[in-house]
Amino acid sequence: MQPIVFHPAAPAGSECEPIRGGRVELQLLTTLKCNLKCSYCSLGVGEVLGSQNDVAYELDHLDAFIARHLAGKEIYVTFYGGEPTLNRDFMFAVMERWPQFRYQLQTNGTLLDGLPDAVLANLSNVLVSVDGGEKTTDGYRGRGIYRQVLRNLEKVRGRIGGTITARMTWNDPETSFEEFDELAGTFDYLYFQFVAGEAYTPESITRRKAVLEQLVARFFEDPARLYPVIPIMGVVRNKLFPSRAEELCHGLTQCRVSTHLLNIMPDGKIYPCPDMMYLPDMLQGDIVANWLKRSPLQPHPDMPCGTCDAFHFCRRNCMKNLHLAYVKQDTQYREAVVEPICELVRHLGTLVDARSPADWYARAALPVKKALRDCEVYEYVEIMP
Repeated sequence: MQPIVFHPAAPAGSECEPIRGGRVELQLLTTLKCNLKCSYCSLGVGEVLGSQNDVAYELDHLDAFIARHLAGKEIYVTFYGGEPTLNRDFMFAVMERWPQFRYQLQTNGTLLDGLPDAVLANLSNVLVSVDGGEKTTDGYRGRGIYRQVLRNLEKVRGRIGGTITARMTWNDPETSFEEFDELAGTFDYLYFQFVAGEAYTPESITRRKAVLEQLVARFFEDPARLYPVIPIMGVVRNKLFPSRAEELCHGLTQCRVSTHLLNIMPDGKIYPCPDMMYLPDMLQGDIVANWLKRSPLQPHPDMPCGTCDAFHFCRRNCMKNLHLAYVKQDTQYREAVVEPICELVRHLGTLVDARSPADWYARAALPVKKALRDCEVYEYVEIMP
């Protein structure tokens, strides 16, 4: 058994304080089991998936941790996994213990219809993982999954208290604009993210740029109607209202891992990034031992972001990618994954600029302006793709 090490707290308001600002997201992994076998699952790295099936800490441990480290903070909880709905009892217990928190669920959607009304009504947002349209999603997740998820959504849509967001991993370069467009019309919001894998041949990048051009064109088509695609909304918001990025992430990364995102494993160990929970040097705290330190994922002099033309709206995008590429100096990962994604993000910014976003915003209907500025989903996703 390893000795318990208590880390002294940093002075309140200092840059070394574990939680920057007045809010914190607790991403509670209810289990590391999953009922699907997605071909690209990030938790498969380091054999994390399936390594911890049950929550091993007590809610009293979590209560003591909150009292010691998060007092006075606005807390919102994301139930995460594995597939979090495989441990519904834990979800129920947390919601009952802390009714004042905001709640989000990130799920593959296959068991969503089994949640009771009391839980669904208390969810500010539900992130449903998909990969595109039916053919693409089923190709990664299994035959019939896409239609099953849509059927489940129809059953529960009127009972969910908040919004439903498609969380799409853009893995396949053949994914078409029509697939994106279908998701944007089916869900309240669409959040897409470039896959952190070696999927970026020159031809793939060209195809993705063409789809981005179509998405941006559709976004600016009608100022009276919001095209609810979060990455484009986020780019426009950051360009028009850069103070919003400062408010939510204190000028650091919008993936939140440097400031106020805590991923709590079923055994109570805490990591800043859900894709790096297999690395011992990423350990940030422990619920049971009741300690917390500053996230190890911080801006580093070797990261080139400060000189990038996209920095004012991208705000470093993904710290995991930057850490592996520039701090750990993984040249292959940098060339095959990080640099192509950065190229696509810069291209997205260029496409937005070409549409004169300030002029579009001036013509936009008031509900569109409000949604663009204040969308609550910004607080639950990375914003940049």
